[in-house]
Amino acid sequence: MPKAKKNTHNLLQVTNEMDWTSSWRKTLFLLLKDIPTSLYPLIASISIDGTSATTLFVNSKTGEPLCRPYLYNESCPEALEEVQSIAPENHTVCSGSSTLCKLVSWWNSHDFDRDSAMLLHQADWLLWLLHGKLGVSDYNNALKVGYDPAMDSYPSWLLYQPYSELLPSVKAPGAAIGYIKEDIRVQFGFQKDCVVCTGTTDSIAAFLAARATQPGKAVTSLGSTLAVKLLSTNRVEDARFGVYSHRLDDMWLVGGASNIGGTVLKQNFTDEQLEHLSEQINPSEPSPLDYYPLPSVGERFPLADPKMEPRLQPRPDSDVEYLHGILESIARIEAKAYSLLKELGATQVQEVFTAGGGARNVQWIKIRERVLGLPVRRAVQTEAAYGAALLALKGSEQKIL
Repeated sequence: MPKAKKNTHNLLQVTNEMDWTSSWRKTLFLLLKDIPTSLYPLIASISIDGTSATTLFVNSKTGEPLCRPYLYNESCPEALEEVQSIAPENHTVCSGSSTLCKLVSWWNSHDFDRDSAMLLHQADWLLWLLHGKLGVSDYNNALKVGYDPAMDSYPSWLLYQPYSELLPSVKAPGAAIGYIKEDIRVQFGFQKDCVVCTGTTDSIAAFLAARATQPGKAVTSLGSTLAVKLLSTNRVEDARFGVYSHRLDDMWLVGGASNIGGTVLKQNFTDEQLEHLSEQINPSEPSPLDYYPLPSVGERFPLADPKMEPRLQPRPDSDVEYLHGILESIARIEAKAYSLLKELGATQVQEVFTAGGGARNVQWIKIRERVLGLPVRRAVQTEAAYGAALLALKGSEQKIL
């Protein structure tokens, strides 16, 4: 079996076998348990960020999953033609990995669960565990199911579809939903007026954490994947390239998420090797190696191609040269992404902040500065969780209706 196809098979096998929702639930309550006892009474509000387009179908009365979740990077190409037939040309949902394609795929293959089903995103479901009001989302997470943040409503072409009954209600990110459930409050010692708020996606939370507030400022999140967000005065969307715009107050966060990133590095190097080998790279010297370092078949941005093959050959004898080639190739793709956003009409990028695990690699930042031709600096706060905390702070000031 060719290596790319073997990697794809292994990824699907792990996806199918892993009990994702149980692991998410367990992790959430382990995190709550880790909070020092003295701090519980001081917590005024809670919000959560989750991966964009990670989609759950749950029982509309119990909230329990009806099947395994569709993960952010899974594609449903069998649903794409149907989605393209109802959505505007090159709309954000016209991508096999969009939430709407996942909804259509599920709808067409699950006749028996339709009447009792509801669609939620990863962050929605985890927040529901805390507030207990089933069926609430935010307009960042809902974008890829077709929600129009400019109109602040679902479009008519979507509401006319039979599966529209599964769609959650939508609020602004950081909007107060309700107080924390009584059993959880008692278990951990939260105050009765601790508010649970709507969340956002992980890359938007990382952007909020970086405190980039001016048009032209951008944040690249270097985690398992590479996510680009540029603050723009113009809204830009084009599904051909995996480009979409999230609303951020009266401006737009334009960008997309590539499947390249830290996953490929983890597949080839240990953390210790990455640190040791990176120190030996001369970031001022370009690498002649030209890779497209995908972890498996399929790309979302800056070109939406579910059939794109990874390109990680030839591999030199030197591990330092190989790592240099991968880091430089990711930087070139990042540069292509920002160039594409400008071509499509977004505000010109002026400065890039870095968030995520890749922000710790000094050599990589210097490589990216050379390739991008822009100042690149590590955000003061590099964790998306900090951005979610800022949303929670916003929600703490609101009244529960």
